[in-house]
Amino acid sequence: MMDGPETALWPAAHEDREAACARYRAVRGMTGEIAAPLSAEDQQIQSMPDVSPTKWHQAHVTWFFETFLLLPHLDGYAPFHPDFGYLFNSYYEGVGPRHARPARGLLSRPPLAQVFAYRAHVDDAMERLIRETATERWAALVPLFLLGLNHEQQHQELMLTDIKHVFSVNPQKPRYHEPSPAPQRNSEAPEIRWLGHAGGVVELGHDGRDFGFDNEFPRHRTWIEDFEIASRPVTNREFLDFIEDGGYASARHWLSDGWTTVRERGWQAPIYWRQADGAWLEFTLSGERSLDPAAPVCHLSFYEADAFARWAGARLPGEAEWEVAAREATPEENAANLLAAGHLHPVAATDAGADGPVQLLGDVWEWTQSSYGPYPGFRPAAGAVGEYNGKFMVNQVTLRGGSCATPPGHARVTYRNFFYPDQRWQFTGLRLARDA
Repeated sequence: MMDGPETALWPAAHEDREAACARYRAVRGMTGEIAAPLSAEDQQIQSMPDVSPTKWHQAHVTWFFETFLLLPHLDGYAPFHPDFGYLFNSYYEGVGPRHARPARGLLSRPPLAQVFAYRAHVDDAMERLIRETATERWAALVPLFLLGLNHEQQHQELMLTDIKHVFSVNPQKPRYHEPSPAPQRNSEAPEIRWLGHAGGVVELGHDGRDFGFDNEFPRHRTWIEDFEIASRPVTNREFLDFIEDGGYASARHWLSDGWTTVRERGWQAPIYWRQADGAWLEFTLSGERSLDPAAPVCHLSFYEADAFARWAGARLPGEAEWEVAAREATPEENAANLLAAGHLHPVAATDAGADGPVQLLGDVWEWTQSSYGPYPGFRPAAGAVGEYNGKFMVNQVTLRGGSCATPPGHARVTYRNFFYPDQRWQFTGLRLARDA
């Protein structure tokens, strides 16, 4: 898909078939683990058009392997079910027609048990493909294989954010899980330190030494001015100050489209916050609990992040600025709370001993001020798989980093996430920047 650089994550992927099978089983197994606490009824619900049912996610990622790897490349393979190509295609026009996204929750059939059977059927066939394909042919398939694994990891994060929204609209406010004990932190986040970076010509984008999605390529040069970036993300306490200062009550700090959205939808706080008896509560995947003032604020739209930054006398970073800052940070500084930690919620920062920014690759995806578009020289791949990212490069905004629901090995400095500016059901927050 990207002229081969993604194969380097697994230098011996085309030689060590057992390693490839083990990696496949690990990724597919993680999807099953995420779905395991959910009932069949839980997995059926679609609480809004942006949310997909967990059952649909499990079938769709399976459809991806069947459609792009098994059907064209495993001799004798036939589709598991003649209707599944229509039911579980997400947006690939080149593959054929599909069931409408807002109506995925209406698919009571196939039942969940048949989706499990579909997954098992495709898993068996994928192991045959990995083990039995001729060496030269398998080497050519490795990029598509790695894309399928990373695609499934994207949906693992979506499964968690989607079920969170599903549970949030249930009056019982059910718990998805019992969280791992949070690391000990002070009740207040460390003070923001402003970290300066010199401007000039910088290189941006993936260097080709491991897997990357097509939108991370090609590596190219761009110009940035001198800038400063905050040492940590904005916290709940800081966002509360914005609310208490009338942040949602005045148009002063909002973009025009943002202020229209605030008024039309009645926003008064982040999506999962509510006030009860004078205290702020936040709905999480472990149920509703008191708002942690020191934790990074999350579930913000771009409009809310931008309004806060203006209120704070700062701005959002450009994605080139963010990448430069992250590239210059140490791995220890970049490290943050991901899915494997088991919290499934942002935790408060500590920058003890850190010279650079912290929490860059986890806890919350960080909005930038950059529109999502192609890098100079970008070319989508031929065929339907070329629809993966390129056709969405309009009217969306880029986010960087990772979140508390991002699977292990799926966060990197060059990763370009993107959402529409009004969307806020993902683990999205912000880090401030300013001109030097």
